[in-house]
This record gives sequence, structure tokens and C-alpha cells, in this order.
Amino acid sequence: MHMLVTGGTGYIGSHCVLELLQSNHTVTVISNLVNSATDYKGQPLSLKRIESFTNKKVNFKKVDLLDLQELEKTFKSENFDAVLHFASLKSVGESCREPLKYYYSNIVGSLNLISVCKKYNVKNLIFSSSVTVYGTSTHCLLKEDDAIGEKITNPYGQTKYMLEKMFKDVAKSDKDWNIICLRYSILVGAHPSGIIGEDQKCVPNNLVPNIIHVIKGKIPYLTIFGNDFNTFDGTCVRDYIHVTDVARANLCALNRIIEEKNIGFEIYNIGMGKGYSVLEVVKAMENASGKKIPLKIMPHRVGDVEYLCCDPTLAAKNLKWSTQFNLEEMCRDVINWQQKNPHGYVNEDHENLKTG
Repeated sequence: MHMLVTGGTGYIGSHCVLELLQSNHTVTVISNLVNSATDYKGQPLSLKRIESFTNKKVNFKKVDLLDLQELEKTFKSENFDAVLHFASLKSVGESCREPLKYYYSNIVGSLNLISVCKKYNVKNLIFSSSVTVYGTSTHCLLKEDDAIGEKITNPYGQTKYMLEKMFKDVAKSDKDWNIICLRYSILVGAHPSGIIGEDQKCVPNNLVPNIIHVIKGKIPYLTIFGNDFNTFDGTCVRDYIHVTDVARANLCALNRIIEEKNIGFEIYNIGMGKGYSVLEVVKAMENASGKKIPLKIMPHRVGDVEYLCCDPTLAAKNLKWSTQFNLEEMCRDVINWQQKNPHGYVNEDHENLKTG
């Protein structure tokens, strides 16, 4: 089957492209290449590595979802069976500083995509959402039918919430639509081969990328905001998941659409269903890297959520999906990626990485 992957040069999208190719799907990727490393011909380095690793071709088109005309050209020239929608601005911190940028890019881009999908009768869609739609949380595992929207703390989460509502309304309006929204926990890890991973270009916002900066000597210590939360060690607890497990979840969702048909609109939590504290993640990264992480404890920030974990039981039941990687393996693969790619994709030798 022929799959369109939006944002397929990015962190999650590239891992999904690899899984799709290994499952013998034909893949077309569109991306505006913002924050994506390219060669001198403008070709994404992540996709070049994937092609080398799988010995299969990826059809790439430089297309911005905000450019409706170019998006239409893509659909007119290809026959897609389904769309996997990863393209999104994703920095929580930046979304708070530049909310209009996030609302415009994420909402309008997705609106253009779903409109063109409708016009060209491509009505199978998998959307990458986030547990941020739940907002603040109690110490219970979050389920798909728990309240969302009211306690969201940032514009990024708001865009995911709004898009979930939009896709639900679209599916409700026409029984031919099959739309699955996947709410991801915090992503960690890289492909175990080291061929692809997160090519961090900007100042990191999440815990593990910040730890990597400490390991590399880019910052002298890891700042921990708050050690007085109502958790077992006083630091925030989050649900983490390996990026390859997320890619596999997309394949499982795709298989459900292909096999079941007429599913309408469905939502699934994609996480481990188990939380780890900041200090537990630090310890796991120390074990993986063999280096001690200096810490600086600061007062916790207003709005920080002390516990946020989701229940993946429904995904296990309906998608036949479960996680394959634990926290230690996530950290191992992050370190492996960093050691093989200290400058990301820019100093690549993908043939060596393929066999290394």
C-alpha cells in the first residue's frame, strides 16, 4: 500500500518511515525541512540513511502543509491509501512564547491536509497527538475517556486538543473516514542501530536532551525544578516511551484501519503505563553513559505537573500493541545514537552506520 507521511524527515516520522518500508509499504514523505539536515542537493539526510539501511526507496517531496497549492499537486500526482500525520511544531516552551506561530502552523496545516484528503478521497488517517491534551493530572493512570482540554497548560497542547476535535467531527460527518489519534507519552531513544535518532538543533526543552547536553559538556549541570513534589523522591514523574515503540504503534493503527475498516474515529494512549521520576531517569542515563550527571536543584515552577502517566490498555487490546523497550534500553539507544552521531546527521557516513 502507498502511504503518505507528513513530517517524515523528523524524529518520530523518520522512525515510522523505516518501519513502513520494512513492512513492504510504498512511502512518500512530505516535509518543509524546517530543522531537518539535508545534503548539498537538498535531500534529507535521515531519509538517505533509511534508504541505505533498508535498501528501499523513499519518494520525497519538499512540501509545506501551509502551501495548499503544492499539497494539492502531491495528491494529484500520487494515489495514497492512507496518511500518517506527524508534521507539527512541537516545542512546549516555544509555543508559550510564540502561540500564534503554533496555532497557525499546526491548525491551518492540518486543516489544509484534511481538506485535500477529502477532495482526493484519501480517508484513512493516523494523527500524532500527545498526552498534553490531558493537562494537569492526578496520581491515576490517564484513560482515553478522561476529561481533556480544560487544564492544558500550553498552546502546543491546545493545538493537539483542537485537532483531535476537528478530526472527530470530520469522521462523524462521513462514515467513510477512518481516523485514529495516538496520544504519545514523552519520547526517548533512537533506532537501536544508531542509523537515525533525534537531531537536536535547538535548545532542548525535555529532560533527556538536557542530560545529553550535560554529558557533552555544553552545560555544566542539569537543573531540576523542584524536589518537593508529592512523589516518592520529590521530583516529577512522567511516562516515557521509546520512539521505535511509537513507530510500531503507528503500524499497528494502520493495520487496524486496513483490517477492520469503518472504524470511524478512535483514540489511543501510547505509553508504558508506568512513571519514572526525574532522578530515576538521571540514574538510568548515568548507567548508560558511564558518566556522573551534576545536578542543581531549583524551586519548582508555577504550572509544573508532578505526575503524568497514561494507561495503554486500550491500545494493547484493540491495536495488539505493547512496548518492547524499557527505560534502560531507551537510555542505551540515546547514548548509542549520540556516540555514533556527535553532531547529528551533518557529519554522516551512513554506510558505516548501517553495518556498525
